[in-house]
Amino acid sequence: MGLISEVLLLPFAPVRGSGWAIQQVLREAERIYYDPATIRTELARLEQQLEAGEITEEEFDQQEDVLLDRLETAMHTGATGDGTTPQ
Repeated sequence: MGLISEVLLLPFAPVRGSGWAIQQVLREAERIYYDPATIRTELARLEQQLEAGEITEEEFDQQEDVLLDRLETAMHTGATGDGTTPQ
């Protein structure tokens, strides 16, 4: 049965391979998005924009809340910033 199913599913091999590649890209994007070091860098950049007058206090507060939520999520999920999670 295994050989027959592999032969029948052979035309779908590129789709399965593409699905795997997409999953890897999404996993890496999520790792970067929730990387505490990346979030801290974005917070520092945000503060520089506020001090330079590029954004208002209100914009700063809104964006800071989003970044702090991401940081909290990263800390709760155990993101370490190096692509691994503690065991």
